[in-house]
Amino acid sequence: MENALITGATKGMGRSIAIAFAKEGVNLAICSRNADDLSAFKKELQTINSQVKVFTAVADGSKKDELLKFAAGAEQELGAITILVNSLGTYAYAGILDEADGAFEKMMDTNLMPAYHLYRHFGKKMIAAKHGHIFNICSVASLNAIAEAGSYSVTKTALLGLTKVMRLEMQKHGVKVTAIIPGSTLTDSWKGMDVDKDTMVSPEDIASAIINIYKMTPGANVDEIIIKPTPGQI
Repeated sequence: MENALITGATKGMGRSIAIAFAKEGVNLAICSRNADDLSAFKKELQTINSQVKVFTAVADGSKKDELLKFAAGAEQELGAITILVNSLGTYAYAGILDEADGAFEKMMDTNLMPAYHLYRHFGKKMIAAKHGHIFNICSVASLNAIAEAGSYSVTKTALLGLTKVMRLEMQKHGVKVTAIIPGSTLTDSWKGMDVDKDTMVSPEDIASAIINIYKMTPGANVDEIIIKPTPGQI
């Protein structure tokens, strides 16, 4: 049975991705800073599919020591992690010149560094097994910077660059790496804003794309996929 570790799994895209993998019978490792959210979501996942194992840990994924402790615990509980989904992220609507001190560092520690640290932790193990799939949740801001979301754009651009390097390192070993590049997606990032949900990508759309990519034959990999709202970006 496959084992997936998903960061940012209790909210937004990560939550929908975890539910989709549970329906596929994939064991899950998820973490959150909020123990109550984590416990409730574990029960929900096991209601969806009672056959899957769900490992949980209270951890802040933006902190390296807590993140790697979670990763090690997941391996001990589930066995080898074969699917890695880096979904942890944060968004701030601010230009670089106007943002608070420390905002950039927080973005780096949340949007980029967890994917780097987990790749370093799991990469050689996937190479040895000649099996695995890494999904990094990037953003259309990875392709076209948004001045009003400056640090977010920088960190997501860096994540896409990291994804490309991962793919080059892993492809000769049979390990797949995919960049998921969503446009305006209905998550908590839009909370409090007047938006029409029918003109946005849903988190379930992202999860569906990931599952379809995951289920492809061993000889096929999707390097990157861009999913935008039908009417265009909001």
